[in-house]
Amino acid sequence: MSSTKAVSGHASGAGIQAGGIAPPHHAAQSATDPRILKRAAMASFIGNFVEWFDYASYGYLATIIAVVFFPQSDAATGLLAAYAVFAISFIVRPLGGIVWGHFGDKIGRRTALSLSILIMSCSTFLIAFLPTYAQVGIVAPILLLVVRLVQGFSASGEYAGASAFLAEYAPEGKRGIYTSIVPASTAAGLLFGSIFVAVMHAVLTSDQLHSFGWRLPFLLAAPFGLIGRYIRVRLEESPTFKALESSHQVARAPVRELLSMHRGKMLIAFGVTCLNAVAFYLVLSYMPTYLSTEMGVSETMSFIAATISLTAYIGFVFIMGALSDRVGRKTMLIGASILFAALTVPLFKGLVGASFMTIVLIQIAFGALLTMNDGTLPCFLSEIFPTRVRYSGFAFCFNAANAIFGGTAPFIATWLIGATGNKLAPAWYLVGASAVALVAMLASRETARKPLDNS
Repeated sequence: MSSTKAVSGHASGAGIQAGGIAPPHHAAQSATDPRILKRAAMASFIGNFVEWFDYASYGYLATIIAVVFFPQSDAATGLLAAYAVFAISFIVRPLGGIVWGHFGDKIGRRTALSLSILIMSCSTFLIAFLPTYAQVGIVAPILLLVVRLVQGFSASGEYAGASAFLAEYAPEGKRGIYTSIVPASTAAGLLFGSIFVAVMHAVLTSDQLHSFGWRLPFLLAAPFGLIGRYIRVRLEESPTFKALESSHQVARAPVRELLSMHRGKMLIAFGVTCLNAVAFYLVLSYMPTYLSTEMGVSETMSFIAATISLTAYIGFVFIMGALSDRVGRKTMLIGASILFAALTVPLFKGLVGASFMTIVLIQIAFGALLTMNDGTLPCFLSEIFPTRVRYSGFAFCFNAANAIFGGTAPFIATWLIGATGNKLAPAWYLVGASAVALVAMLASRETARKPLDNS
């Protein structure tokens, strides 16, 4: 059943798609000014860059944050506590996905994205001024948790909104390469965070890192966020959403429509995102900590390895996005699931006693595997849902999977190693996520060569 029939009270145009008439957005989409498309790409890039620079900084500084905010614990327990705060901040992300999805589908993508980046950058900036446990006791970790919850809420509309925004701007046949800008910006944020933290470890003493150094990355959120908001408020709404508005087909209750008419698509979207969530946080965020705490690699060398692999990752993302335009989203996502299931454990085993160069090569290999999923997923999740509920469907499913499996991945990996004594436990966890994604994609249909509204 077409989603355009779901909400009563609309103009008769609400049933246009069901009658077989092509949605009116294609002409507008193909006529998009290249300069506007470039600004849309830049706005999407900056927002995600800010978000993931923050997450990178927190993840890469986890061992220091554990001491600053949880000094009463031993090192392992303190690290678990720091990762628990990291994970708890994801609890609000499905709720945030519902809220931002509602506004994005009902009022517009541009408005939702402009507001979300403002809240996100402000909350990140506040972390730099939080008191430590030594100053205020238990109040310190509580304040850290509150700020992280606000961050999680605001960030939940960012990735989905930026992806949907670009998919609706992109020319037909190039949605994959354009939406790959979003994961590329994510990796760029992680890369900058890795470089920033590596430099801090190189130039600051341990005492300096624990006293003030850990605050420095979060201070950058304010200028970055203001730049992103300035660009976004000057953008036009996506041509696809404007066409929906002009034909009076905007959903009055997009979340209700999503839940009542698109449950099958939601299950597929959730399932395939599980692999993305676990792999992303284990490979790109947790790996430097894993190398330093479990493999005996120095913190400086582990961050250098992460920096090199992230640089390669950004290039791979664009290649995979373009490849998905040629061979299809389903082929790419199934391939990623199979390769992760087959190669994760051997690659983790290869880290044991490995030289620095081998570690870098293994991380690059993991990054290449992840980009098969990450470079394709934002376009697939944009295409699987119709325009009326695209933002809501993408945001809720993506954030629900990340709340359950993504934000908890570093915590679960650390816990599994402690509980089993097996340093390969995180690898087997990733293999399980691969199996879930494979089942989801086998139940899906190809979306690459269909108009957005008919996907």
